Amino acid sequence: MAQTKAKNPKGKGAGKSAKTTEPKTVADARKRESEPGFWQVTDDEILLRSPEPADDYTTSDSWRVFRIMSEFVDGFDSLATITRGVSVFGSARTREDDPMYIAAQETSRLLAEAGFEVITGGGPGIMEAANRGAYEAGGVSVGCNIELPFEQSANPYQTKSLSFQYFFVRKTMFIKYSNAYVIFPGGFGTMDELFEALTLIQTKKIRNFPVVLFGSAYWKGLVSWISSTMVSERNISPEDMGLIYMTDSPQDTVDFVVKYCSNGMR
Repeated sequence: MAQTKAKNPKGKGAGKSAKTTEPKTVADARKRESEPGFWQVTDDEILLRSPEPADDYTTSDSWRVFRIMSEFVDGFDSLATITRGVSVFGSARTREDDPMYIAAQETSRLLAEAGFEVITGGGPGIMEAANRGAYEAGGVSVGCNIELPFEQSANPYQTKSLSFQYFFVRKTMFIKYSNAYVIFPGGFGTMDELFEALTLIQTKKIRNFPVVLFGSAYWKGLVSWISSTMVSERNISPEDMGLIYMTDSPQDTVDFVVKYCSNGMR
């Protein structure tokens, strides 16, 4: 097979590999952060990276525990007054003119009017729609933003805004301060929140609380697969299907949440 030499767009460094090498240590990664086009290093990535001998002791996991602890403390202090929270999840890519954006905004408006505090990831898309609905209804609108390698700015419809560096701390806040989950169409992050909640309920790590899937056209394939494959393979029990409630109506969503919360399910 014929071999060709890669062209150097700047005309320099002939004979050297143009491939960018991955940083081997946290110190290397920090130096490279400032380089154009380099993937920004997050605290989650540093925590989950296997340690290298050259890493400074002051950047090791034992010291990082204090930062994690402070993030938990800040989150608990900031959300201590949230007693009727409902977390709303969904895609950050949903546009303002999308029917799901409009439905999320209406659902959160109704939740706020029913006396619930609305909690989201604080970003754009469905998160913005949910915060906006609660905010414009005069309710409590909480945003729990997260540090990402790419910029995610907080949406402007929040009465209480928090910023987290660690996903697992942020996820703890969602679970701890929620009386229900309302889940709109979304991607991997949305699926993560859905299945974490179902796992914690199924394993009785938390008490049962409503998990509402909004948008039957989007979710019916997944629900059908769970029912036909997971149940038939005996990987979950038939009664586990009862952990999920699917609807296409904002009012039905709120009525379902109110019913469960009134019965003291959480």
